[in-house]
This record gives sequence, structure tokens and C-alpha cells, in this order.
Amino acid sequence: MSYSPPDPPREVPPDIASKLEEQSPEVLRQIARFAEELAEHREREARLAEKEEDEEVEDRPEDLPDDVPSKATITIKEINDNRYYYWQWRDGEKIRSQYKGPVSPDE
Repeated sequence: MSYSPPDPPREVPPDIASKLEEQSPEVLRQIARFAEELAEHREREARLAEKEEDEEVEDRPEDLPDDVPSKATITIKEINDNRYYYWQWRDGEKIRSQYKGPVSPDE
């Protein structure tokens, strides 16, 4: 074991490396545990997102337009006494809609 401090990896931003150099051995061990747990969490989230994307492709309705996400649902809106189908989905804080077609009189 060397008596000189280790050099930080090139991927570690200099401001983070300098902050780490100021910490006690116990805090450094806690940071290391936290960093490992955070890395595992992000890898798990990436795997789940990838799995979710794969499922979206499989479950996509045939009549769903390409620019409408698979999480969209069909709603009926009444405009001037006429009823119409719309694809509807949440996009952040907004509700988005896209026209699908008229509701047939039998429905």
C-alpha cells in the first residue's frame, strides 16, 4: 500500500474529487456505500424502463397512430351534439388528445 493518496479516476469531476479529499475515512466509506447503492438503483431503473418499452411495443393496438403513445386511452367527446372518439394521454402536466373518428350511432 502506498503512502501517497490515490489519484481520482478521470471520470470523476474535479470539484467532487476535491470534496472527497476533505472527508474523514468514515464519511468516505458511507459515500462509497451510497454510491454503490445509487449505481444499483439506476441500473435497475434502466432495466425496468427497457422492459417497459419492450412491453409497450408488444401491447400497441393496431389502429394506434405512430405519434400517439401506447399508454393512450380512448375517450368520447361531445361537440355540437355529435360524439367523437379521441386518443388521450398525459404528457407531463398536460393532457394531450388526438382525433380518432366519429362514434357510430349504434353505440
